[in-house]
Amino acid sequence: MIRLGIDRLINEYPSRVKGNRTGVVTNYAMTDSHLHPVIDRLIQVFGPNIVKLFGPEHGIRTASPEGEHISSEQDVHSGLPAFSLYGTDRKPTAEMLEDVDLLIVDLQDIGTRYFTHVSTLKGVLEACDENHIRCLVLDRPNPIGSSMEGPLTEPGYTSFVGSLPIPVRYGLTLGEIARWLKRTRYSHLDLDVVALEHWKRRQYWDDTALPFVPPSPNTTGIDMMILYPGTCLFEGTNVSVGRGTTKPFEIIGAPYIDGFELAERFNQQQWPGICARPLYFSPWRSIYANTLCQGIQLHVIDRKVLTPFRVGIALVQLIHDTYPEHFAFLRPSHNGPEADRLFFDLLAGSEGLRKAIEFGQGLDFLQDEAKQLTQFRDEVAQDLLYPEKS
Repeated sequence: MIRLGIDRLINEYPSRVKGNRTGVVTNYAMTDSHLHPVIDRLIQVFGPNIVKLFGPEHGIRTASPEGEHISSEQDVHSGLPAFSLYGTDRKPTAEMLEDVDLLIVDLQDIGTRYFTHVSTLKGVLEACDENHIRCLVLDRPNPIGSSMEGPLTEPGYTSFVGSLPIPVRYGLTLGEIARWLKRTRYSHLDLDVVALEHWKRRQYWDDTALPFVPPSPNTTGIDMMILYPGTCLFEGTNVSVGRGTTKPFEIIGAPYIDGFELAERFNQQQWPGICARPLYFSPWRSIYANTLCQGIQLHVIDRKVLTPFRVGIALVQLIHDTYPEHFAFLRPSHNGPEADRLFFDLLAGSEGLRKAIEFGQGLDFLQDEAKQLTQFRDEVAQDLLYPEKS
Protein backbone atom coordinates (compact mmCIF):
# COMPACT_ATOMS: atom_id res chain seq x y z
CA MET A 1 0.00 0.00 0.00
CA ILE A 2 1.20 3.52 -0.80
CA ARG A 3 2.14 5.55 2.25
CA LEU A 4 2.03 9.33 2.23
CA GLY A 5 4.74 11.56 3.64
CA ILE A 6 2.52 12.41 6.63
CA ASP A 7 2.09 8.71 7.45
CA ARG A 8 5.83 8.04 7.29
CA LEU A 9 6.68 11.13 9.36
CA ILE A 10 4.47 10.04 12.23
CA ASN A 11 5.36 6.35 12.14
CA GLU A 12 9.04 6.46 11.19
CA TYR A 13 10.53 9.92 11.69
CA PRO A 14 8.82 11.67 14.65
CA SER A 15 12.22 12.81 15.93
CA ARG A 16 12.41 15.27 13.03
CA VAL A 17 9.66 17.31 14.69
CA LYS A 18 9.84 16.64 18.42
CA GLY A 19 11.39 19.49 20.36
CA ASN A 20 10.98 21.97 17.50
CA ARG A 21 8.59 24.93 17.44
CA THR A 22 6.82 23.98 14.24
CA GLY A 23 4.67 25.79 11.70
CA VAL A 24 2.61 23.83 9.18
CA VAL A 25 1.80 24.94 5.63
CA THR A 26 -1.37 23.01 4.80
CA ASN A 27 -5.18 23.09 4.93
CA TYR A 28 -8.02 20.91 6.16
CA ALA A 29 -8.28 19.14 2.80
CA MET A 30 -4.92 17.50 3.53
CA THR A 31 -5.42 14.17 5.29
CA ASP A 32 -3.42 11.07 6.06
CA SER A 33 -4.21 7.84 4.20
CA HIS A 34 -7.08 7.17 6.63
CA LEU A 35 -8.75 10.56 6.02
CA HIS A 36 -7.69 12.12 9.32
CA PRO A 37 -6.87 15.82 8.81
CA VAL A 38 -3.12 16.44 8.80
CA ILE A 39 -3.51 19.36 11.21
CA ASP A 40 -5.30 17.17 13.74
CA ARG A 41 -2.79 14.32 13.37
CA LEU A 42 0.21 16.59 13.89
CA ILE A 43 -1.33 18.20 16.96
CA GLN A 44 -2.31 14.77 18.30
CA VAL A 45 1.22 13.40 17.93
CA PHE A 46 3.38 16.47 18.56
CA GLY A 47 1.10 18.55 20.80
CA PRO A 48 2.57 21.93 21.81
CA ASN A 49 5.38 21.58 19.24
CA ILE A 50 2.82 22.68 16.61
CA VAL A 51 2.60 26.44 17.10
CA LYS A 52 1.39 28.04 13.84
CA LEU A 53 -0.52 27.28 10.65
CA PHE A 54 0.00 28.78 7.19
CA GLY A 55 -2.73 28.55 4.56
CA PRO A 56 -2.34 28.58 0.73
CA GLU A 57 -4.91 29.78 -1.81
CA HIS A 58 -8.47 28.97 -0.65
CA GLY A 59 -7.30 29.25 2.97
CA ILE A 60 -6.88 26.84 5.85
CA ARG A 61 -10.52 25.81 5.44
CA THR A 62 -10.20 25.27 1.66
CA ALA A 63 -13.42 27.22 1.29
CA SER A 64 -12.54 30.63 -0.18
CA PRO A 65 -13.14 31.22 -3.92
CA GLU A 66 -10.28 31.16 -6.39
CA GLY A 67 -8.24 34.36 -6.44
CA GLU A 68 -9.85 35.75 -3.27
CA HIS A 69 -7.36 37.35 -0.90
CA ILE A 70 -7.47 35.79 2.56
CA SER A 71 -6.63 37.46 5.88
CA SER A 72 -4.66 35.91 8.69
CA GLU A 73 -6.77 34.84 11.66
CA GLN A 74 -7.03 32.36 14.49
CA ASP A 75 -8.08 28.90 13.38
CA VAL A 76 -11.25 28.17 15.35
CA HIS A 77 -10.84 24.39 15.24
CA SER A 78 -7.25 24.10 16.46
CA GLY A 79 -6.96 27.42 18.27
CA LEU A 80 -3.68 28.11 16.48
CA PRO A 81 -2.83 31.31 14.62
CA ALA A 82 -3.40 30.76 10.89
CA PHE A 83 -1.32 33.03 8.68
CA SER A 84 -2.47 33.60 5.13
CA LEU A 85 -0.03 33.00 2.27
CA TYR A 86 -2.64 34.22 -0.21
CA GLY A 87 -3.27 37.77 0.82
CA THR A 88 -1.01 40.76 1.25
CA ASP A 89 1.89 38.30 1.62
CA ARG A 90 2.49 35.35 -0.67
CA LYS A 91 5.30 33.88 1.41
CA PRO A 92 5.98 33.76 5.16
CA THR A 93 7.44 36.98 6.50
CA ALA A 94 10.16 37.23 9.13
CA GLU A 95 7.49 38.31 11.62
CA MET A 96 5.37 35.24 10.85
CA LEU A 97 8.39 33.01 11.40
CA GLU A 98 9.28 34.41 14.80
CA ASP A 99 9.50 31.57 17.35
CA VAL A 100 9.51 28.94 14.59
CA ASP A 101 12.34 26.41 14.21
CA LEU A 102 10.76 24.20 11.54
CA LEU A 103 8.21 24.60 8.75
CA ILE A 104 6.37 21.51 7.53
CA VAL A 105 4.84 21.69 4.05
CA ASP A 106 2.05 19.23 3.28
CA LEU A 107 0.12 20.26 0.18
CA GLN A 108 -1.50 18.24 -2.58
CA ASP A 109 -0.72 19.60 -6.01
CA ILE A 110 -2.43 18.46 -9.20
CA GLY A 111 0.51 18.34 -11.57
CA THR A 112 -0.05 21.62 -13.43
CA ARG A 113 1.88 24.83 -12.81
CA TYR A 114 -1.25 27.05 -12.84
CA PHE A 115 -2.34 25.41 -9.58
CA THR A 116 -0.82 27.75 -7.03
CA HIS A 117 0.52 25.24 -4.50
CA VAL A 118 3.74 25.15 -6.54
CA SER A 119 4.15 28.90 -6.07
CA THR A 120 3.34 28.61 -2.37
CA LEU A 121 6.04 25.95 -2.02
CA LYS A 122 8.55 28.21 -3.76
CA GLY A 123 7.72 31.11 -1.43
CA VAL A 124 8.04 28.92 1.66
CA LEU A 125 11.43 27.57 0.60
CA GLU A 126 12.62 31.09 -0.14
CA ALA A 127 11.45 32.35 3.25
CA CYS A 128 13.07 29.42 5.06
CA ASP A 129 16.33 30.07 3.23
CA GLU A 130 16.27 33.79 4.06
CA ASN A 131 15.37 33.27 7.72
CA HIS A 132 17.44 30.14 8.41
CA ILE A 133 14.41 27.99 9.19
CA ARG A 134 14.45 24.23 8.62
CA CYS A 135 11.92 22.98 6.08
CA LEU A 136 10.35 19.53 5.92
CA VAL A 137 8.24 18.66 2.85
CA LEU A 138 5.84 15.74 3.21
CA ASP A 139 5.45 14.33 -0.27
CA ARG A 140 2.24 13.32 -2.05
CA PRO A 141 1.59 11.75 -5.48
CA ASN A 142 1.40 13.74 -8.67
CA PRO A 143 -2.19 12.72 -9.48
CA ILE A 144 -1.69 12.83 -13.25
CA GLY A 145 1.54 10.87 -13.39
CA SER A 146 4.92 11.60 -14.94
CA SER A 147 3.97 12.87 -18.41
CA MET A 148 5.16 16.37 -19.32
CA GLU A 149 3.57 18.88 -21.71
CA GLY A 150 3.84 22.51 -22.64
CA PRO A 151 6.45 25.27 -22.69
CA LEU A 152 8.40 26.62 -19.74
CA THR A 153 7.50 30.02 -18.30
CA GLU A 154 9.59 32.71 -19.97
CA PRO A 155 11.31 35.60 -18.13
CA GLY A 156 8.97 38.55 -17.78
CA TYR A 157 5.88 36.34 -17.51
CA THR A 158 6.30 34.92 -14.03
CA SER A 159 3.29 35.22 -11.75
CA PHE A 160 1.59 33.22 -9.02
CA VAL A 161 0.08 30.97 -11.72
CA GLY A 162 3.53 30.47 -13.23
CA SER A 163 6.30 31.30 -10.79
CA LEU A 164 8.84 28.74 -12.00
CA PRO A 165 10.41 27.82 -15.37
CA ILE A 166 8.72 24.42 -15.49
CA PRO A 167 6.41 22.85 -18.12
CA VAL A 168 2.66 23.38 -17.87
CA ARG A 169 2.28 19.70 -17.02
CA TYR A 170 5.49 19.02 -15.16
CA GLY A 171 5.42 15.34 -14.16
CA LEU A 172 7.06 15.81 -10.73
CA THR A 173 5.93 15.72 -7.11
CA LEU A 174 6.23 18.75 -4.86
CA GLY A 175 8.98 16.93 -2.98
CA GLU A 176 10.99 16.61 -6.18
CA ILE A 177 10.42 20.26 -7.08
CA ALA A 178 11.62 21.20 -3.59
CA ARG A 179 14.82 19.19 -4.10
CA TRP A 180 15.39 20.84 -7.49
CA LEU A 181 14.88 24.32 -6.02
CA LYS A 182 17.28 23.65 -3.15
CA ARG A 183 19.96 22.47 -5.57
CA THR A 184 19.55 25.27 -8.08
CA ARG A 185 18.44 28.28 -5.99
CA TYR A 186 18.63 27.73 -2.24
CA SER A 187 21.83 25.76 -1.73
CA HIS A 188 22.12 26.74 1.96
CA LEU A 189 18.52 25.75 2.76
CA ASP A 190 18.13 23.07 5.44
CA LEU A 191 15.61 20.93 3.55
CA ASP A 192 14.37 17.41 4.10
CA VAL A 193 11.72 15.55 2.10
CA VAL A 194 9.77 12.60 3.47
CA ALA A 195 9.20 10.58 0.32
CA LEU A 196 6.22 8.44 -0.57
CA GLU A 197 6.53 4.71 -0.12
CA HIS A 198 5.52 2.30 -2.90
CA TRP A 199 4.30 5.02 -5.29
CA LYS A 200 5.19 4.61 -8.95
CA ARG A 201 5.61 7.89 -10.78
CA ARG A 202 3.55 6.78 -13.78
CA GLN A 203 0.54 6.11 -11.57
CA TYR A 204 -2.55 8.31 -11.75
CA TRP A 205 -4.44 9.06 -8.56
CA ASP A 206 -7.04 6.36 -9.11
CA ASP A 207 -4.26 3.78 -9.49
CA THR A 208 -3.10 4.42 -5.92
CA ALA A 209 -6.07 3.13 -3.86
CA LEU A 210 -5.73 6.28 -1.75
CA PRO A 211 -8.93 8.14 -0.90
CA PHE A 212 -9.38 11.32 -2.93
CA VAL A 213 -10.03 14.60 -1.12
CA PRO A 214 -10.37 17.71 -3.34
CA PRO A 215 -7.42 20.01 -2.57
CA SER A 216 -9.40 23.03 -3.82
CA PRO A 217 -13.11 23.81 -4.29
CA ASN A 218 -13.07 23.13 -8.05
CA THR A 219 -10.78 20.09 -8.09
CA THR A 220 -13.43 17.44 -8.51
CA GLY A 221 -11.68 14.27 -9.62
CA ILE A 222 -9.26 12.52 -11.93
CA ASP A 223 -10.78 13.59 -15.29
CA MET A 224 -10.83 17.23 -14.19
CA MET A 225 -7.17 17.02 -13.18
CA ILE A 226 -6.19 15.34 -16.46
CA LEU A 227 -7.94 18.02 -18.55
CA TYR A 228 -6.82 20.97 -16.42
CA PRO A 229 -3.47 21.59 -18.21
CA GLY A 230 -5.47 22.47 -21.33
CA THR A 231 -8.85 23.75 -20.21
CA CYS A 232 -7.46 26.14 -17.58
CA LEU A 233 -6.22 28.27 -20.50
CA PHE A 234 -9.84 29.42 -20.90
CA GLU A 235 -9.56 31.23 -17.56
CA GLY A 236 -7.73 33.88 -19.58
CA THR A 237 -10.63 34.28 -22.01
CA ASN A 238 -14.32 35.19 -22.01
CA VAL A 239 -15.26 31.50 -22.07
CA SER A 240 -16.56 29.80 -18.92
CA VAL A 241 -14.77 26.72 -17.57
CA GLY A 242 -17.90 25.60 -15.75
CA ARG A 243 -17.11 26.87 -12.27
CA GLY A 244 -20.15 26.28 -10.11
CA THR A 245 -21.19 23.18 -12.05
CA THR A 246 -20.44 19.60 -11.05
CA LYS A 247 -17.80 19.35 -13.80
CA PRO A 248 -15.54 22.44 -13.72
CA PHE A 249 -12.72 22.36 -16.27
CA GLU A 250 -14.47 19.50 -18.03
CA ILE A 251 -17.14 21.91 -19.29
CA ILE A 252 -16.35 24.79 -21.67
CA GLY A 253 -18.87 27.31 -22.99
CA ALA A 254 -20.38 30.79 -23.29
CA PRO A 255 -23.72 32.38 -24.24
CA TYR A 256 -22.44 33.10 -27.74
CA ILE A 257 -21.40 29.49 -28.47
CA ASP A 258 -23.52 26.91 -30.31
CA GLY A 259 -22.67 23.77 -28.37
CA PHE A 260 -23.81 21.38 -31.07
CA GLU A 261 -21.70 23.13 -33.70
CA LEU A 262 -18.67 23.24 -31.39
CA ALA A 263 -18.94 19.56 -30.45
CA GLU A 264 -19.19 18.53 -34.09
CA ARG A 265 -16.22 20.63 -35.17
CA PHE A 266 -14.09 19.50 -32.25
CA ASN A 267 -14.86 15.81 -32.78
CA GLN A 268 -14.04 16.15 -36.47
CA GLN A 269 -10.45 16.92 -35.43
CA GLN A 270 -10.25 13.36 -34.03
CA TRP A 271 -7.99 14.02 -31.08
CA PRO A 272 -6.83 10.71 -29.55
CA GLY A 273 -8.35 9.76 -26.22
CA ILE A 274 -11.09 12.38 -25.98
CA CYS A 275 -14.61 13.11 -27.17
CA ALA A 276 -16.96 16.11 -26.78
CA ARG A 277 -20.72 16.28 -26.37
CA PRO A 278 -22.90 19.41 -26.51
CA LEU A 279 -24.61 20.71 -23.40
CA TYR A 280 -26.32 23.67 -21.75
CA PHE A 281 -25.21 24.93 -18.32
CA SER A 282 -25.44 27.92 -15.97
CA PRO A 283 -22.21 28.66 -14.08
CA TRP A 284 -22.49 30.41 -10.73
CA ARG A 285 -19.09 32.09 -11.09
CA SER A 286 -17.30 33.94 -13.90
CA ILE A 287 -18.60 36.76 -16.08
CA TYR A 288 -21.56 34.53 -17.00
CA ALA A 289 -22.74 33.81 -13.47
CA ASN A 290 -26.33 32.55 -13.51
CA THR A 291 -26.47 32.95 -17.29
CA LEU A 292 -27.47 30.14 -19.63
CA CYS A 293 -24.47 29.03 -21.66
CA GLN A 294 -23.93 26.51 -24.42
CA GLY A 295 -20.79 24.54 -24.92
CA ILE A 296 -19.28 21.11 -24.60
CA GLN A 297 -18.30 18.61 -21.97
CA LEU A 298 -14.99 16.89 -22.67
CA HIS A 299 -14.94 13.18 -21.90
CA VAL A 300 -11.64 11.40 -21.33
CA ILE A 301 -11.76 8.12 -23.28
CA ASP A 302 -8.11 7.02 -23.08
CA ARG A 303 -5.80 9.07 -20.88
CA LYS A 304 -2.72 7.16 -22.04
CA VAL A 305 -2.89 8.74 -25.49
CA LEU A 306 -4.52 12.05 -24.54
CA THR A 307 -2.40 15.21 -24.71
CA PRO A 308 -4.53 17.69 -22.74
CA PHE A 309 -2.41 20.80 -23.27
CA ARG A 310 -2.46 20.35 -27.06
CA VAL A 311 -6.18 19.67 -26.94
CA GLY A 312 -6.67 22.85 -24.90
CA ILE A 313 -4.80 24.91 -27.50
CA ALA A 314 -6.80 23.33 -30.33
CA LEU A 315 -10.06 24.15 -28.55
CA VAL A 316 -9.05 27.77 -27.86
CA GLN A 317 -8.09 28.06 -31.54
CA LEU A 318 -11.40 26.55 -32.63
CA ILE A 319 -13.53 28.92 -30.55
CA HIS A 320 -11.34 31.90 -31.51
CA ASP A 321 -11.82 31.10 -35.22
CA THR A 322 -15.49 30.12 -35.05
CA TYR A 323 -16.69 33.11 -33.00
CA PRO A 324 -14.20 35.90 -33.83
CA GLU A 325 -16.72 38.66 -33.17
CA HIS A 326 -17.28 37.45 -29.58
CA PHE A 327 -14.18 35.66 -28.34
CA ALA A 328 -11.67 37.72 -26.33
CA PHE A 329 -8.55 37.38 -24.21
CA LEU A 330 -8.86 39.02 -20.78
CA ARG A 331 -6.66 40.92 -18.37
CA PRO A 332 -6.28 39.78 -14.72
CA SER A 333 -9.21 40.67 -12.50
CA HIS A 334 -6.96 42.39 -9.95
CA ASN A 335 -4.53 45.32 -9.90
CA GLY A 336 -1.44 43.38 -8.84
CA PRO A 337 2.05 43.51 -10.36
CA GLU A 338 0.95 41.38 -13.35
CA ALA A 339 -2.02 43.56 -14.25
CA ASP A 340 -0.27 44.87 -17.37
CA ARG A 341 -0.23 41.35 -18.84
CA LEU A 342 -3.09 39.44 -20.36
CA PHE A 343 -4.06 36.64 -17.98
CA PHE A 344 -3.89 34.15 -20.85
CA ASP A 345 -0.23 35.09 -21.34
CA LEU A 346 0.52 34.53 -17.65
CA LEU A 347 -1.05 31.07 -17.86
CA ALA A 348 0.79 30.23 -21.08
CA GLY A 349 4.04 31.63 -19.73
CA SER A 350 4.60 34.02 -22.65
CA GLU A 351 2.72 36.00 -25.26
CA GLY A 352 3.80 33.58 -27.98
CA LEU A 353 0.89 31.18 -27.71
CA ARG A 354 -1.72 33.93 -27.82
CA LYS A 355 -0.12 35.54 -30.86
CA ALA A 356 0.09 32.18 -32.61
CA ILE A 357 -3.63 31.63 -31.98
CA GLU A 358 -4.44 35.11 -33.27
CA PHE A 359 -2.62 34.19 -36.50
CA GLY A 360 -4.53 30.88 -36.71
CA GLN A 361 -1.46 28.79 -35.88
CA GLY A 362 -1.79 27.93 -32.20
CA LEU A 363 -0.34 24.44 -32.39
CA ASP A 364 2.70 25.69 -34.30
CA PHE A 365 3.75 27.34 -31.04
CA LEU A 366 4.74 23.88 -29.78
CA GLN A 367 7.30 23.14 -32.46
CA ASP A 368 10.14 23.41 -29.91
CA GLU A 369 8.25 21.62 -27.12
CA ALA A 370 10.10 18.30 -27.40
CA LYS A 371 13.49 20.00 -27.09
CA GLN A 372 12.41 22.04 -24.07
CA LEU A 373 10.96 19.00 -22.30
CA THR A 374 14.08 16.93 -22.94
CA GLN A 375 16.25 19.67 -21.47
CA PHE A 376 13.97 19.98 -18.43
CA ARG A 377 13.97 16.21 -17.84
CA ASP A 378 17.75 16.20 -17.95
CA GLU A 379 17.91 19.16 -15.56
CA VAL A 380 15.76 17.56 -12.86
CA ALA A 381 16.93 13.95 -13.29
CA GLN A 382 19.13 14.00 -10.19
CA ASP A 383 16.29 15.39 -8.06
CA LEU A 384 13.84 12.56 -8.71
CA LEU A 385 12.74 10.47 -5.75
CA TYR A 386 10.89 7.80 -7.72
CA PRO A 387 12.45 5.87 -10.62
CA GLU A 388 11.17 6.85 -14.06
CA LYS A 389 10.80 3.21 -15.12
CA SER A 390 8.98 2.08 -12.00
